[in-house]
Amino acid sequence: MQGTFDELYKMSCRKMKFSNLMQFITDRNNILLAYRNIKKNKGSVTVGTDGLNIDFIMDMGIDNYIKYIQSKFNNYSPKSVRRVDIPKPNGKTRPLGIPCIDDRIIQQCIKQVLEPICEAKFHNHNYGFRPNRSAENAIGRTMYLMNRNKLHYVVDIDIKGFFGATRSDFFRNCQWI
Repeated sequence: MQGTFDELYKMSCRKMKFSNLMQFITDRNNILLAYRNIKKNKGSVTVGTDGLNIDFIMDMGIDNYIKYIQSKFNNYSPKSVRRVDIPKPNGKTRPLGIPCIDDRIIQQCIKQVLEPICEAKFHNHNYGFRPNRSAENAIGRTMYLMNRNKLHYVVDIDIKGFFGATRSDFFRNCQWI
């Protein structure tokens, strides 16, 4: 599949338009890759609202499961998501949605095909939620720019707070480093 992903990336770099991506999404090798990627995640043993986890796939057999997933794409409708509240260090909680294992596999199949297409479009110095990029990369780039351009300030902005606050509240809540 890596060759296919590389080709999709190159085509996207050349600003080509895409159609019929389902042939890649429903490809046997893409589904197997999605299965492996989901299986290595420790959350794969967590059940969704249907009570199933990654063991369901192993019990079903890979060939049967590939056919099952391919058929789901014909008329896909996601199942409900299990909602769990995760405690935060400040005593509050944050909601976490746990999709059913079928939905996780299907989402991963789609992600694997769309990601190389989208990656070709993104700015090279965007670091949030991208493969092979991290907060450490963003910090390193910031340090490089600070040293190179003799900059002295970094502003940490809470985007969520920006949309829900007045302008004065927003700037009061910014962390000036």
